Parts: sequence; C-alpha cells; structure tokens
Amino acid sequence: MRPGLSLLRGLPCFRGLPDEVLAEVDQLASIIVVDHAQELVRQGQKPDKLYYVIEGQIALSSTAPDGSTAVVEVVHPPGDVVLASLVLDLPYLQTAYAVTRSRLIAIEADGLRALLARTPQMAIGMLQTLSRDFRALIRQIRDLKVRTAAQRLGAYLLALVPDPAATEATFRLPFEKGLLAARLGCRQENLSRAFAALRELGVETRGARVTLHDIPRLTAYAMPDYLNDPELARPGQEAMVAAG
Repeated sequence: MRPGLSLLRGLPCFRGLPDEVLAEVDQLASIIVVDHAQELVRQGQKPDKLYYVIEGQIALSSTAPDGSTAVVEVVHPPGDVVLASLVLDLPYLQTAYAVTRSRLIAIEADGLRALLARTPQMAIGMLQTLSRDFRALIRQIRDLKVRTAAQRLGAYLLALVPDPAATEATFRLPFEKGLLAARLGCRQENLSRAFAALRELGVETRGARVTLHDIPRLTAYAMPDYLNDPELARPGQEAMVAAG
C-alpha cells in the first residue's frame, strides 16, 4: 500500500515539495506494520530503506564491541529511523526495533538517493531534518553530562504533560520502566532512586501511572530545555522562554 501524497507531505523533510516530486517518492514508498519487539534494522547492515514512524514507537539501540548495549533514542511520529546512514550509504550504527506495534513508511534507499541528488529542495529538507536530529543528540549528551538522573527524569516527565499551563497532571508512561531507564542513560535501580527523589517534589507513581502534583516545583528543579530553547517551546510557553 502506497502512503499517498497527503501523508508524505506531513513528514518534515517533504513539506513544500511539488506534487510531481512527491509522486515520485510515493512510487518508492510503502506502508508497513511491525509488531512489538520486531527488529526493523540491525546495526552493521547497509540501509536499503528509509523509515518514518507514523504510529507507535521505535527504539534505537547501539552495541559496543564488548557486547554491552544502550538505548540511544525512542523515535515517535513523525520521526525518521537513522536517516544519516541512508544519506551516506554507510552501515547502520544502531539497531531499531518496535517498542509497540507500529506503522511506518518505508522508502527505497537507492531510488530516494537518486531523487535527492537531482532535487535541491528535497536536499534542503533532508539537511534540515539531519540538523534537528543532530541538535537532539547534542541535548541528550548535554543532559548526561550536566543533569542528574533525577533531573533528567523530571524533565522527561514534564515533556509528557499535554497542557503547558497545567499545575498538576496525570498520565501513563509510554513504555516500560526498563526501557525508560535505558533512554535516560541509567540503570533501572538508578531510575527507582530517581523516582524516589522526586516524591518530595510531588511526583507520585503507581505502576505506569504517574501523577505530578506540583508542576511548577518540579519545573524549577529539573529546568527542562523548553525554558530557554525556543525550538522546543510549546504553545503557552513562549513568554516563559523569552523570560529565560
């Protein structure tokens, strides 16, 4: 099944492209479904497709020479799965697998690279996407170096609050705590200690259910990036970012 021009136009790197170019992309693309825990790509393989997540979540993990593995990122819609490897035609540095049953757009690599080489407007869109991916990676590295595990957890929980003006919120974690610990760059026992440290800031947990009783206090402690980064500001937070 082809994704169609409307769905492709919703992906950041294809926005603004003429219909005739999108039609060529559509001929290279198909919609696929992967089940929970199903592997999508394996570290070390050469890319034969570019994937965009349209429903579900895809985890990216990397394995060191000694066999130890770390989760680098969890990709949500409309994120891409390892675009840099496809553009360079180099082996994947990460393995991708489904955290939940997921729907993705799969685009043939060779055809897409050929189209990219003769379509400057698409090349600009890809460059912008790669730049956003790079900036997200820098933020993640900075978090690991300057924030404690409890602060990283606090910032992550605040990002799950749908209403930026809320002072309290209740929601469910999007995936199990073992994966969350890996995503935050800590062990599961460190995650448990981080949740314990946040209790005095009004964070209550019951299984996967989380309640934030005092969002302003947690925000002051975790200092999430949206406080001083206009790129991450959500509606209702512009004044906060400007003040920062």
